[in-house]
Amino acid sequence: MYDEILLPVAPGSEANDAVPHAASLAERYDATVHVVSASDTLARTLRGPQAGAFAERVESAAQERVETVSAELEAAGVDVVGDVRQGQPVTVIENAIADTGADMVVMPSHTRSGIRRVLLGSVTEKVVRVSAVPVVTVPMADPEESEPTDEAGERDESADGEA
Repeated sequence: MYDEILLPVAPGSEANDAVPHAASLAERYDATVHVVSASDTLARTLRGPQAGAFAERVESAAQERVETVSAELEAAGVDVVGDVRQGQPVTVIENAIADTGADMVVMPSHTRSGIRRVLLGSVTEKVVRVSAVPVVTVPMADPEESEPTDEAGERDESADGEA
């Protein structure tokens, strides 16, 4: 049913709770996992020496992340293909779905709320909207949001123990 699974990974990210899910699905369906990372080329359009150095760091981080996740999956006995692509993440993922013949996408979904969600947006949400194949989302807590919040995503002052 699922022969090709796409696993997008963010450059520079260290944690991705979606990796074990992709491994489990690949094992279950004897599928290949395509690990892809987007190296956004916006920095290449900027001028000056810092812009080029920044772009190189992003590309290096993307390559390192793909290699790390690929090695983790290979160690688990999963067939893996790794790739770093230039472009905006949603476009890269959308194109990778078509190019790899992916039957499914497995990716993390950060649990941001409030103003952080509005300002940062969600690549995962956008992929879910544009994908022609099923997208399995794996919730990941945002480490900066470890403080208790109320229903509106605001910091819950009552959690401090003060009345």
